[in-house]
Amino acid sequence: MSTDYVVRLAGPEHVDQLPDIERAAATRFGDSLPESVLSHVSPVDDLVAAQRAGRLWVALETAGTPVGFAVASIWGRRAHLDELDVLPEHGRQGIGSALVEAVEGYALASGCVELTLTTFRDVPWNAPFYARVGFKVIPEQELDAELARRLSDEAALGLERSSRVAMRKPLSRLTSGSS
Repeated sequence: MSTDYVVRLAGPEHVDQLPDIERAAATRFGDSLPESVLSHVSPVDDLVAAQRAGRLWVALETAGTPVGFAVASIWGRRAHLDELDVLPEHGRQGIGSALVEAVEGYALASGCVELTLTTFRDVPWNAPFYARVGFKVIPEQELDAELARRLSDEAALGLERSSRVAMRKPLSRLTSGSS
């Protein structure tokens, strides 16, 4: 990641700016997504709860303005990357990778053995990006109830199920940060 940015846990002062980042990141999809998805953002109450729980990270430019964020949740020994967004004009600077690394560090410190997510199968900055940082597609027959529910919830928002995929990255202290 460029030295023009820093990734750290979000403070309360960052939360209100994150829905705008999420909306701006969605514009990269053009008109290929239904309006129900383009207008959907993480509820501020959920972001506040994640910030208070230490599960929300921001990427800040040198002036201290958020340009990206990631939020995660924990289910047992699994962490799940709920959302990761970077402002389009700050893309391709390593910010997404740095945010994933921050979530991985949190997951390891929390005793998790894997990090999961759901994403678009063929969009270059989605599944192919995550594959480059160590995630692998979970075959449909291996989806557990929680991941299957998440994919169903996304379909209910209007995302075509065949375009979505769940991915996982095993975590260990030996491989952390080497992706």
